[in-house]
Amino acid sequence: MSYELFVSLRHLRAKRTQIFISLNTWISIGGVALGVMALIVVIAVMSGFSKDLRDKILGTNSHIVVTNINDSGMDDYEAVIAKIKNTEGVSAVAPFILNQVMLTRGGNAAGVVVRGVDPSREASVSDLEKNLMQGSLKMLVTPEKISGKPRRNGIILGKELAHRLRVQADDVVSMVAPASRITPMGLIPKIKLFEVVGLFESGMFEYDSNLAFISIDSAQKFFSMKGRVSGVEIHVKDIDQADQVAALIQDTLGFPYYARDWMRMNKNLFSALRLEKIVMFIILILIILVAAFNIVSTLFMVVMEKSKEIAILKSMGASRSSIMKIFSFQGLIIGLTGTAVGCVGGFAIVPNLNEIVGFIEDLFGITAFPSDVYYLDKIPSEIQYFDSFLIVVFSIVICFVASLYPAWRASRLNPAEGLRYE
Repeated sequence: MSYELFVSLRHLRAKRTQIFISLNTWISIGGVALGVMALIVVIAVMSGFSKDLRDKILGTNSHIVVTNINDSGMDDYEAVIAKIKNTEGVSAVAPFILNQVMLTRGGNAAGVVVRGVDPSREASVSDLEKNLMQGSLKMLVTPEKISGKPRRNGIILGKELAHRLRVQADDVVSMVAPASRITPMGLIPKIKLFEVVGLFESGMFEYDSNLAFISIDSAQKFFSMKGRVSGVEIHVKDIDQADQVAALIQDTLGFPYYARDWMRMNKNLFSALRLEKIVMFIILILIILVAAFNIVSTLFMVVMEKSKEIAILKSMGASRSSIMKIFSFQGLIIGLTGTAVGCVGGFAIVPNLNEIVGFIEDLFGITAFPSDVYYLDKIPSEIQYFDSFLIVVFSIVICFVASLYPAWRASRLNPAEGLRYE
């Protein structure tokens, strides 16, 4: 151990006449620990919310969507699917049809997005099958093919959409196309009856209230798209590499096909979440900055208290750099101790966050996160080790930098001035 570090540790041990300085030291350590702990917990919760939102979006949508720039749709979609399957990183591909319609039931009506899917392939590209509350994807297939009895084509509705239309399983809804048919009697809206064969809940109100699924055969007939689809959806092995896989698919297919990954399709949403995370990091780092100011004031008091000792050390041959090391080490020790305590506290709170929130709710008789408002059964949280590493680095650097000016002032002390009144 260098003598500078030894003297620094001795300074941090309070004597009876230095209780106030020692109290300030502990307050500084507590401020750093609180800031680090708050940062780790908040960043973990925000990362958990972002991951939960991403999972909900990708639970209903695929990782990559390939469409044809032409409005007529995609004719040779099976050939396109065969090419895409040979692309590295692709695990599953399925066709789909997407259009807007109006669903009616009695006096209730709702404008929705209807998606035509292939029941045999949809489960491999999305989590629709897992999100079903009732029914199954197989029930979307023309009912005659399943039971042999003449029944209407099936439709799966979102939970909130079914509530808005006041329908349940086995009820019949009318689907009205946006384009009308020209007949000898004039323009007549295209209407077809569908039987509700299932309900799904994705966890996102926008999807649950505005989305419906039918079989791709029914969609082709209803929208007059025989042999054509709106596009193909793709599931990749690594969602973080979806943009690179989309670029490979784009190079393979070329014009007039257009490949978009989930990050590009939801760019505004995830950019907002990332910006919010950065802003929260900046705001909470102010807690550590407040503790850093406390470190500055504590070290100034130590310098004033130890002016005689500083003068003696310089008289014995201690250099200015050695004096700077003594006091900068004190700030560094405070930063390291506070950061270590904050990390332990943060890593202990995050895994038990829901239990802590539950205890607070029971204690005060409140509901912090109502499930009917936030669509959450628990607070999502995920420790980001790289973010935690950045928090540790920022905390230690801030504390060390805060100690440099008092240490510099101590190194400039004239020995004669320090011993004048002794």
